[in-house]
Amino acid sequence: MKKETQIISVGRDKKWTKGVVNPPVFRASTMIFDTMEEMKFATKNRAKGEMFYGRRGGPTHFAFQAAIAELEGGVGTALYPSGSAAIGGALLSFLTSGDHLLMVDSAYEPTRDLCNKLLAGFGIETTYYDPMIGAGISELIRPNTKVLFLESPGSITMEIQDVPTLANIAHQHQLIVMLDNTWASPINSRPFDMGVDISIQAATKYIVGHSDVMMGTATANEAHWEQLRENSYLMGQCTSPDDVYLANRGLRTLGIRIQQHEKNALKVANWLQSRPEVDHIRHPAFDTCPGHEFFKRDFTASNGLFSFVLKEGDLTAITAFVENMQHFKMGFSWGGFESLILGVFGIDRLRTATQWDSSKPLIRLHVGLEDPDDLIADLNAGFERYNQALS
Repeated sequence: MKKETQIISVGRDKKWTKGVVNPPVFRASTMIFDTMEEMKFATKNRAKGEMFYGRRGGPTHFAFQAAIAELEGGVGTALYPSGSAAIGGALLSFLTSGDHLLMVDSAYEPTRDLCNKLLAGFGIETTYYDPMIGAGISELIRPNTKVLFLESPGSITMEIQDVPTLANIAHQHQLIVMLDNTWASPINSRPFDMGVDISIQAATKYIVGHSDVMMGTATANEAHWEQLRENSYLMGQCTSPDDVYLANRGLRTLGIRIQQHEKNALKVANWLQSRPEVDHIRHPAFDTCPGHEFFKRDFTASNGLFSFVLKEGDLTAITAFVENMQHFKMGFSWGGFESLILGVFGIDRLRTATQWDSSKPLIRLHVGLEDPDDLIADLNAGFERYNQALS
């Protein structure tokens, strides 16, 4: 079955949909049982989709969980109130005091803060590693290393990791391999085929697709699903059925939206590449992006999110560029229908295993569903302001 067809059909078992096209909103906290035998059965089978208690979810949740698990290729999916909660929930489900974590140096900033501020307080030590380390990861593995965490492409700087090589070495040492797979969405890579044990999504981004819901998912393979599910439940992680409904609805148009985001972004990126002010493009589909060869091997498509690096510029020039845009708006998220722009400063302060040349400013774009010619005109006007500020 092609992905475009699979997106439409997954998670639509009549057990959850009750015969309607889109699984409806099923709100519930307390389930009522007529007999002790019914309650006993629900308790025994609560992990298998039997209605038990609202925190375990209901038909709206079960349909969406089944859809994400099937799309990503895992056994089960846990739901969380944000992508950051999914990352934290997954890590805390498997790490305990005295454990050692290997975290990619290009991780999402809140992930780094979680390691440095919360996990450190729990007695969990983190070592950051170069996203391009490849087989060299073996030199960083200790007897107490428990988890190898990947994010590919990396946050902001977009390095693509050699996931199969890293996962293979990690498994030789009995490590759990986790991947922040948000950029690929559930359809542009096959994390479990590459050796990942737990694939994490900020469903806030492309799955929901409309910038109006916060949600995270963590999908596990058979070996790790039960522990992820039960420990996430113990931490009280759950999501609103109304939000899950919107995520389920957004999922159905994911394929066609991603195609248009990719098409628009490639046109904008190619135009940017021709600009004399641009040093290089950090888009996985471009050979100027570190790990481009892994993108060609491991991904089926790209999307609307990428960065580009300027040859020069200061705070005044970058401010002139990003302010007063007509279509690109400043915002910290991405994955919605709208275009976003960020002038990113201080990357060097968020890297400890690698170095970043902060003398060359980086701008991150999320290219939305507007006409790309209008977006290019918007950026062209931004370059005029930028050049004027530099002169």
